[in-house]
Amino acid sequence: MLIEMMKPNFEFKNDGGALIQLVRDGWKQVNVLYSNKDSERGGHYHKICNEAFYVVDGKLKLLLERDGEKEENELKKGDMFMIHPFIKHTFIFLEDTVMVSMYDKGVELENGEKDIYE
Repeated sequence: MLIEMMKPNFEFKNDGGALIQLVRDGWKQVNVLYSNKDSERGGHYHKICNEAFYVVDGKLKLLLERDGEKEENELKKGDMFMIHPFIKHTFIFLEDTVMVSMYDKGVELENGEKDIYE
């Protein structure tokens, strides 16, 4: 598989609601993505960054490709997954979607370049 499924580090639920701790450490950059239904993002890969995602709400199709191998995954609210370097990833949003994305090294490098390649 080109995708690595993950689980949140910790979850607590009671009558008042829920707390979901995605990770404890190891991530340098964290973003929140808001994507509209029928929109497309990505179409790139990273050479040094691992990138993890948590689907807060919504549904999407994830297209992955590496060295001619192709994979398609459908992901929904509560799914957590990681994409490793050199795997091209494209997101097609089937519903309005909110995701958290995390980079282990950060997409912007110290020299100002970005670890994003098409």
